[in-house]
Amino acid sequence: MKFIVSSSTLLKQLQQISGVINSNTVLPILEDFLFLIDKNELTVVATDLETVMRVKLEVEAKESGKICIPAKILMDSLKNLPDQPLTFHIDLNSYAVEITSDNGKYKVMGENPENFPKEPAADDTTSFTMAATGLVTAINKTLFAVSNDDLRPAMTGVFFEISPESLTFVATDAHRLVKYVRTDVKCPQADSFIVPKKPLNLLKTALPDNDTEIKIAYSQNHFFVQHEGAQMICRLIDARFPDYKVVIPKDNPYRLTVVKSDFQNALKRVGVFANKSTNQVALSITGSELQLSAQDVDFSFEGNERMSCQYTGDDMQIAFNAKFLIEMLNAAEGDEISIDLATATKAGILRPSEKEENEDLLMLVMPLMLNN
Repeated sequence: MKFIVSSSTLLKQLQQISGVINSNTVLPILEDFLFLIDKNELTVVATDLETVMRVKLEVEAKESGKICIPAKILMDSLKNLPDQPLTFHIDLNSYAVEITSDNGKYKVMGENPENFPKEPAADDTTSFTMAATGLVTAINKTLFAVSNDDLRPAMTGVFFEISPESLTFVATDAHRLVKYVRTDVKCPQADSFIVPKKPLNLLKTALPDNDTEIKIAYSQNHFFVQHEGAQMICRLIDARFPDYKVVIPKDNPYRLTVVKSDFQNALKRVGVFANKSTNQVALSITGSELQLSAQDVDFSFEGNERMSCQYTGDDMQIAFNAKFLIEMLNAAEGDEISIDLATATKAGILRPSEKEENEDLLMLVMPLMLNN
């Protein structure tokens, strides 16, 4: 069996799915790509048993067949080849693969495609569509707040809460929480599920950040995303997401409004002097002045800065993890950010001052104990 494909096209498609493959896998076959040739269409599949990604591309081929090819050596060789047609000759009996380029010939040993894991069937699924940019934006705005604590599996993914009016994404690691709502997505019924971090990270790079339509489907155990020639399937996290609504304070009467870029840069500068284990920066708000201060007593480091702000409420002092605040400010659009506060021990709520169309972003961050 043989097929001809452009080296740069093949590399570009393989790069979209190669992130699925783990280097230290138990099953050697999981280090391979599965190539499925059907007339003039090539489908390439990669999996780690939890997540499956597949891409389709046009090739020149007269026959149909399938083969597993080791991913690392194939990717490494394609990265070093200039753009040109490559001819793959495959012996379906011995699984030997010979790749011929303009000036060279390369041989690798493939594997029996029958040993490659079967992917989950899309049975009993509920589906809806949305713009690719909507999902990419949602992932970018929530993924940073996902927990890395495997002892709390429910928090190691993003919670999707769907309804006929909107689609809500929630992520939390118990220190901060992000809730992002899109009102331009209409789902067939109210439902919810948790999608793990890794497949969302892969989707973020595989999907185009534009208005092309993607199809999303889910079953009891799996999540499916389809976009033009690419598809991803992943296993959902089987756990119960914490009731995030009870955590969000309803009555934070004081409002601090700052220029986002000025506040973020001040946090970066003052945060250098904070204790490395807590990243604690104290905010002292009096009238229209905000003072940021940080110190690391162990090394006698100290940093202070003043900046102007708009504030309605009683003078107060509250401390936060500067790293968390910087990540949250990265996720917020617009020039100004408002922070709703109540007391030094109650969570602060960050929101962009101007709402984008069809979306609503709310970020919550827990305060740290002030070192007086």
